[in-house]
Amino acid sequence: MAAHALLNAFKANKPAFGTWLTTGGFVHARSLARALIGLPQKQSWIMLDCEHGLIPLNPAGVIEVIAAIHGVRDGPSALVRIPATGHGTGNGSEGVNWQIKYALDAGARGVLVPMVSTPSQAQEVVISSRFPPQGRRGFGSPYTQENWDIQTAGEYLNVANENIVVLVQIETREGVQNVKAIAEVDGIGGYHNLTKINRSSCLSYMYSHSEFGFGTTDGLFIGPYDLSNALGYPPPSPDPHPKVEQVIQDILRVAHEAGKKCAMYCTSGAQAAQRATEGFDMINVTSDVGAMQSGLAAEFKVAASA
Repeated sequence: MAAHALLNAFKANKPAFGTWLTTGGFVHARSLARALIGLPQKQSWIMLDCEHGLIPLNPAGVIEVIAAIHGVRDGPSALVRIPATGHGTGNGSEGVNWQIKYALDAGARGVLVPMVSTPSQAQEVVISSRFPPQGRRGFGSPYTQENWDIQTAGEYLNVANENIVVLVQIETREGVQNVKAIAEVDGIGGYHNLTKINRSSCLSYMYSHSEFGFGTTDGLFIGPYDLSNALGYPPPSPDPHPKVEQVIQDILRVAHEAGKKCAMYCTSGAQAAQRATEGFDMINVTSDVGAMQSGLAAEFKVAASA
């Protein structure tokens, strides 16, 4: 199986820095994934933004972008933010369930679900992301294992539950009110009866027994823009309002108290460095569009100064 850079960073308890991908295309994604290869800095993950970006969530489109990223040796882990929010969870195929299936069948190393506001929504997200007996994800794609560099679909089935990262985004007023309960959701279906498992919650599986391997280390992802809007404050410019910052620090504390990883969306290296010193585990540094625009602006500024 190919390396899982994000999980490796989690296991090493090092900040996992990553990049937001808003535009599709094989060559574009491959260039982004190769950007830091050979440098001391590590890009642990790339998030394919199918919510607000221009990447359509369909198996044929997403699978090629993921293939471009995972085709880079020792490159980043490809994750997918789905379009549906936590409010679309349910007991059928509606809402997040089929979108999670599309993302994971395309070979994503993990999923991010926006606007998860209650423990029941969080539990639905996790159940939809796991094969039985831990969840209800359907099995049958003949292509998924290709983007994991695994020989057969059966081998993928054996390792998927322990390696797929599931993140829920806290960015609503209700989500803030319920963040402790979301972080402490315990168990899924028949999960309790599997065997001797040391578990934190259904949002964070860290299998302590050798028969389960390392498992996933999931957590809470903070979206500061929608969070600011939901709480009645202006969006970050570039930093959040002090009142929103208090909430962000509370979410970080609650996540760690529950044994979860906590992720933060930033828009610059300076912001990301500050969040790393604060203890955030997974940090976005920039986006494809942001890096292109800032890079152009910097080079043109130098050219115009001649």
